[in-house]
Amino acid sequence: MSRADAAELQDAIGAAITEKQEFFRTAGEHRMDGSYVVSRRGADSAGNTKVFDSFDALRRLFDRLPDEFTADDVSRTGITGSRRHMVVRHFGEHPAFDCDIARRNPLTVIKTDAADAGAGEAADATAD
Repeated sequence: MSRADAAELQDAIGAAITEKQEFFRTAGEHRMDGSYVVSRRGADSAGNTKVFDSFDALRRLFDRLPDEFTADDVSRTGITGSRRHMVVRHFGEHPAFDCDIARRNPLTVIKTDAADAGAGEAADATAD
């Protein structure tokens, strides 16, 4: 393999390993070192990013949050400032998380499994 071909292959592998998905207001990036970065879409300063050890670490954070949560709930985990709102919004935008943004002020997310269960309980109560 020529040096030029090897360099091209290395670039292709790097691009495949570091995948960035952009959503409406946030973006998520899987880095080569295994970390996962949540950022504001189109932002280029470190003040607009939150680095997690892995995507699984972000998943564990989501799982620990209550069925309805706000930026205040996220701040209890040590995420501060505008990053906490960015992470809440990322949960609402990323398809891997079963939740929806319910309100913008205060920014509130409801896990859809919880919303579905509540709707089912309400339907059962009215049926009796």
